[in-house]
Amino acid sequence: MAMGSETPVLSLYVHVPFCARKCAYCAFYSEPSDGQLINRYVAALIAELELVADDLRPQTIFFGGGTPSLLNLNQWQQIFHAMERLRLLGAVEWTIECNPATVSLQKARLWRAYGVNRVSMGVQSLDEALLERLGRIHNREMVFKSFDVLRQGGFENINIDLMFAIPGQTMGAWRSTLDDALALGSEHLSSYEVIYEEDTPLYAQLQAGQFRVDEDLACAMYDELLTRTAAHGFQQYEIANFARADAKIQTASPVAQALHSELPAFACRHNINYWRGGSYYGLGPSAAGYVRGIRTKNGSNTHLYCEQLEHGQRAVECREELSSIRRAGETAAFGLRMNAGWPFVQFRQLTGYDLRQEWAAELDQLAARNWACIDSERVHLTNQGLRFADAAAELFLR
Repeated sequence: MAMGSETPVLSLYVHVPFCARKCAYCAFYSEPSDGQLINRYVAALIAELELVADDLRPQTIFFGGGTPSLLNLNQWQQIFHAMERLRLLGAVEWTIECNPATVSLQKARLWRAYGVNRVSMGVQSLDEALLERLGRIHNREMVFKSFDVLRQGGFENINIDLMFAIPGQTMGAWRSTLDDALALGSEHLSSYEVIYEEDTPLYAQLQAGQFRVDEDLACAMYDELLTRTAAHGFQQYEIANFARADAKIQTASPVAQALHSELPAFACRHNINYWRGGSYYGLGPSAAGYVRGIRTKNGSNTHLYCEQLEHGQRAVECREELSSIRRAGETAAFGLRMNAGWPFVQFRQLTGYDLRQEWAAELDQLAARNWACIDSERVHLTNQGLRFADAAAELFLR
């Protein structure tokens, strides 16, 4: 898989498809955990790592899911030993997603020993009734205990994930959850409005008329999120992402330095690579990858994934090569999710296209709707534009 003179890929995403129980809103590929299948998956993942290792020097790593923290100590040790052998350790930022009550002190210390330095904890709510509504298996108390365990284990960069506009959630309940979550003192907060994906229990309940979506309340909750995070010293750097603003990111590459110059130190570098159109390998069942303009997706079937890797081949289900204009359009669309928007010079350095020439009409449209601010140096979305970021992004897709 070595690419000769090509620069190795600097980002790695690994999908761990196991959950203790499927949540009511979740449309990601996941399945109940099964010890035997997890062992088989770990062996297959190591085989997939071996196939791409020559083209990979990860500066950012992200283990997502599912619930990666469900893997036991022995399974983690196998993965870490393989990564050590393949020279894949040493990332600047290495995140593992976890759910409350799935991390022991021993596990946290093992992660830290191998260089994992960031944890993203799927809290979603701190209201017992809403946690039940979402199908979460943890309670409030478990969140606080797990946060303490991670701190004891040596983690100084923790993200808390929250959801708002949950069916039955009042503004009072949202304020209370925000206050409690911010009081934890995490370095990062991600917060998403509930999305109703087909083939999920919440979507079925919505279709059956068991509740209705209150757009005005959702907008008010988003405003509350912006106000309270800012008051607690967080800087919003992307629609749904907030990081402590007390230091700035330091990075070696001049282009990267320019892109990161306005970002808080605890901004998630792995996600920034997605939003800035960077390459990354995606490993594990259902994982998407994007390497040098070629998009790949692994099949969403753990048994089939294991079988293919046991036969020495990657489990790629589809592969698509994007034209340079499509790549640039997608890069424009994703990058506008960030508060910094796109400095025109940097966009041209990265893509070879001038946003002002290739997408002049679209930029005019954004300005006319009051969705974007455009000056001689950059375009960035207004607060109103960030609300409609998906519609704004569509304008740039070719």
